[in-house]
Amino acid sequence: MALVQDSIANALTAHLAWLENPVNGHQANFSRYTLNEAKLAGVNLHKAILFQATFLDANLAQADLGDTSLDEADLQRANLAGADLSGARLSETNFAGAFLQGANLTEASGNKTIFRRARLEKARVMDVAMQNANFLEVIAPGVSFHQARLYEADFRDSNLAGAQFYHARLQHTHFAGIAAAGANFSGSKIDHCDFARADLTGSKFARVEAIQCSFRHARLRDCDFRTARMRGGDFGGAVLMGARFTGAQLVTVDFRGADLKGVRDLTQDQLSQSLTDRGTILPNGSYGPYMRFSGAEKSRPG
Repeated sequence: MALVQDSIANALTAHLAWLENPVNGHQANFSRYTLNEAKLAGVNLHKAILFQATFLDANLAQADLGDTSLDEADLQRANLAGADLSGARLSETNFAGAFLQGANLTEASGNKTIFRRARLEKARVMDVAMQNANFLEVIAPGVSFHQARLYEADFRDSNLAGAQFYHARLQHTHFAGIAAAGANFSGSKIDHCDFARADLTGSKFARVEAIQCSFRHARLRDCDFRTARMRGGDFGGAVLMGARFTGAQLVTVDFRGADLKGVRDLTQDQLSQSLTDRGTILPNGSYGPYMRFSGAEKSRPG
């Protein structure tokens, strides 16, 4: 074990020298190393090669892993609180159960990255490009996904309270059952995403472009949909009391079975372009379908 530790220490020393001047050292390459429970807090592995390395339960808090090659690495339950993973390559990397509070994953990329049940409170996951990422049941209040590009990501049953998805591009992404009160999706492009049963109370969807998204049975009280552009989409069984739709474009949005009582700023034109039925509770508390000039678009609170 002492020889292994000495080897790692020597490799880290050479890596630091390489970062300062490639002539004086060499790049660390821990590919396929097993470093379970390693104590590497604060270590500088910037630009290191860590392909298929195993860091189960390792302490990498505050470590610099920026621009690393971490493809297929296993970091289950590792402590990465405050770590820098900006620009890292993370295809098939496994962070299941890892601690990533306050970590920086800005501009990271990867396919089939696993974050299941990881803790990502206030982590910065901005400008990432990920496909088929697994965020199932993550605990991530206050996480920042500004301008992220996510395709077929899975956030089902996660805690995303106050999460920021400002100007994100989200395609075929699953948010069913999330707890995301106060989340911000303003300016995002949301294409065929599933928010069924999600708690999105007080969330912001201002200026979103949404195509065929499902909000079935979602809690959308006091949400902000001002100037949103929505084409299709299913709000069946959703509760939208207090939501605002000023200037929104609602083309064939399906409000059949939705509770719109108390919704603000819906116009005759908006409701006429949407789908309603006898199961729809209209803004004034009456039941649909909406009839033009009925006045049912006028909000009745409570």
